Amino acid sequence: MFRVSQFMREIVAPTPAGPRRDPTGPVVIWNLIRRCNLTCKHCYSVSADRDFPGELSTTEVYGVIDDLRAFRVPVLILSGGEPLLRPDLYDIAARAKSLGFYVGLSTNGTLIDAAHVARIAALGFDYVGISLDGRRETHDAFRRKQGAFDDSIGAARACRAAGIKVGLRFTLTEGNAADLPWLLELAERERIDKFYLSHLNYAGRGNVNRKQDAFHLTTRKAMDLVFDAAWRAVRDGREKEFVTGNNDADGAYFLMWASERFPEQAGHLRAKLEQWGGNASGVNVANIDNLGNVHPDTYWWDYTLGNVRGRPFSAIWSDLSDPILAGLRARPRTIKGRCAECSFFAICGGNTRTRARSLTGDPWQEDPGCYLDDDEIGVSSAAERLKVTPYSRWRKEEAPA
Repeated sequence: MFRVSQFMREIVAPTPAGPRRDPTGPVVIWNLIRRCNLTCKHCYSVSADRDFPGELSTTEVYGVIDDLRAFRVPVLILSGGEPLLRPDLYDIAARAKSLGFYVGLSTNGTLIDAAHVARIAALGFDYVGISLDGRRETHDAFRRKQGAFDDSIGAARACRAAGIKVGLRFTLTEGNAADLPWLLELAERERIDKFYLSHLNYAGRGNVNRKQDAFHLTTRKAMDLVFDAAWRAVRDGREKEFVTGNNDADGAYFLMWASERFPEQAGHLRAKLEQWGGNASGVNVANIDNLGNVHPDTYWWDYTLGNVRGRPFSAIWSDLSDPILAGLRARPRTIKGRCAECSFFAICGGNTRTRARSLTGDPWQEDPGCYLDDDEIGVSSAAERLKVTPYSRWRKEEAPA
């Protein structure tokens, strides 16, 4: 995850750069249930509105939570499917809160009514993330349910009114990129606390629909919109938070964006970005699915490190005999192709390995989702490269007359 607002604040109030410091344990995104009332086009878990056998029992979940706490995991994001369909969700959340976890809820929002809002607020969920894919027509088409948009934005409003920190999550594709300006304005009008732009990752139905991935120029324009919105919030002293995910080239692109506007801060920002270090799959981010399988992140569902029924999460996560986990933990990672030659490698860490694995079969190949040009990253020798206009020239060509 790239915390855009955090780096924007470094422009106005720089903090000392230092070595990369990892948290005590990984953020764990836990798909407690695979069942969902929607069948979204970009769903990485390929969920459906039916029960899936073999899911962890309440007692098993409690045991895993205790192990995670002992392993010093700081954050639990409870997800699905649709987590509100799990009858023991609030019992699980209560146990996690009692042990001191930061607890987030990742939901489509369509099931959140007044009763759910009251329980979410009473339990003290630290954050509720609700997915929106654009305008009403776009969102309902992506979610394959008429009325889904109204239910989801209604949930966001209700959570905000109850004093719950709420965010909107938007997965960028070529099919909904045109709605991003409108959605950013909506988040502003509704006083939403956080806006998260997720790049499409090639997993689950996201893999099936990867032909709808936003083209590279579209991605750059979308990132400019997010950066501009984040900068306005920081400049005006508002606490609104902007983050992006699933494309760590965003860090390098941000450096180019900021260097044009604040050249005196370019060196400091590069140092802070290198301290961040980019992709954290298998390092600072982990996933447990509904069956108890452990993955390097939520987009690695076809690759399992182990199962919490057979070994504690702490043992699985510490076992570097797994070649994928060992490769993700290597510093620097050994990545091939243009990533290996990239002048921004220390910032993005080789980007997202699941896209490379999905399209080439090799998790250590260059990331095909990188939207930066060869000239920008200092690569000139490879035969086949992305056909994208370099940033500075593109900005001048796109500038209004």
